[in-house]
Amino acid sequence: MNGLLKWPSELVGTFAARMNFLAHLFLSGSDTDVIVGNFMGDAVKGRDLSRFGPGIERGLRLHRAIDSFTDTHPLVRQGRERLLAHAGRYSSVVMDLFLDHLLASDWSRFHAGSLPVFAQRMYRLLEANEHRMPERTRHMLPYMVSRDWLTSYAHLHGIGMALDGLSRRVPGGAGMRGAEQVLAKHLEAYRGEFLGFMPRIIAHTEAYR
Repeated sequence: MNGLLKWPSELVGTFAARMNFLAHLFLSGSDTDVIVGNFMGDAVKGRDLSRFGPGIERGLRLHRAIDSFTDTHPLVRQGRERLLAHAGRYSSVVMDLFLDHLLASDWSRFHAGSLPVFAQRMYRLLEANEHRMPERTRHMLPYMVSRDWLTSYAHLHGIGMALDGLSRRVPGGAGMRGAEQVLAKHLEAYRGEFLGFMPRIIAHTEAYR
């Protein structure tokens, strides 16, 4: 069900820093270049993005705007603080998965179409533009598509499987195993914080779409 269980270890090290792929794609809007740029954002470093076309560059800057806003927002920090005792230095990684779970499990509140339809549209678009992505992103994409990551986190079981897979593939990752229990125990608090956070990040990133 979850691709992280069979994800090559070298990819875990590359992408474990950000795991909320669904939220990033949802916040990209409908412009193909922005979607592609946002999706490959973790693999692009540096300030000078002029080597990319304007749409891809806008997507890359959107990716960074999402990350910085999420990392510093008080409502997200509250959720991370609940995780510290369990997940330690990987609390941000776990929190990213929680955010995708909260979005996926309440998808109809934010999007008129179904999550499976959205996911399949994103997979087709990304595969069609794979040639424009950095090698690391191209390497990761088939695992994402074949294991349907975008819908797998709608259920707590999917989050648990993802965390178990990650915990066995990163140094000192044992604390991530079972962290979905923190989400289950404090679900209403996490849901309330998420519903307060989403309108703010949607508004914050509007200019990039």
